[in-house]
Amino acid sequence: MAAESEQPSSVTIPKTIADLLERGDVATVITVVRGPNVGAKLLVDQAGDTTGTLGDSALDSLATPQALKFFQSRDDTRLVSLKDFATDFPSAGEIFLLFERLQPAPRLVVCGAGHVGSSLAKLGAFLGFETTLIDDRAEFLTADRFAGEAIELVVARDWTTAVSEAIGNGRGVSVAVVTRGHSEDEQCMRAVVQAKPDYMGLIGSKRRTSIVIDRLRDSGVAEEELRRIRAPIGLDIGAVSPEEVALAIIGEIVAERHGAAGGSLSAWRR
Repeated sequence: MAAESEQPSSVTIPKTIADLLERGDVATVITVVRGPNVGAKLLVDQAGDTTGTLGDSALDSLATPQALKFFQSRDDTRLVSLKDFATDFPSAGEIFLLFERLQPAPRLVVCGAGHVGSSLAKLGAFLGFETTLIDDRAEFLTADRFAGEAIELVVARDWTTAVSEAIGNGRGVSVAVVTRGHSEDEQCMRAVVQAKPDYMGLIGSKRRTSIVIDRLRDSGVAEEELRRIRAPIGLDIGAVSPEEVALAIIGEIVAERHGAAGGSLSAWRR
């Protein structure tokens, strides 16, 4: 085998992980689960920079590009035999690597605390999203309305500032704009498209959402960003009640997060 890598020891990985999560970045942790150096770890960030080692510099070099491919898969974990991508490596069939996605807890920002917004925030929190609910009406964000819910309640003095601050760098963030009118929708969406979160959706009819998107286009927002807006928001499940609409929205957010189409699992039978 090649000489042992001179990269930093895997004992530095916990600090690197903490720094990555604080920045909201994503990385892959590769662990040797069978073969020499079982338990050795290599962390690869999205730029291809590495921390730690799998115990062999040549193996590190072979595994790093695979980590970058793993980013694109949306999988959380994947067990890989080295022979699947490095048949010439000594004893490749005896070495197995576990790829694990490292990313911050998913975040949900809901703009608008009406019936749909409040239902969506509660459902998001229940599903484990770090949830922020924003409205410019303080009476809609009273603690007793969300008793026992792990939801950050933000009263917006102005929508643009409140939404921008809630989204941050946009990584791992899904934003649902479900306000009460065109003006509020537009203010929120201007901030949302600038922040470029992983998911952005706008509630309303085709006509209402088209009005907002046309105004964004007229103000100079790039077509590429406009195409990313899910409008009308949510999956087509025939939702009627606020709770059903919230379910349709969170279903689309989860599907987007995992790179799924959101169709019926039984469609292949028909």
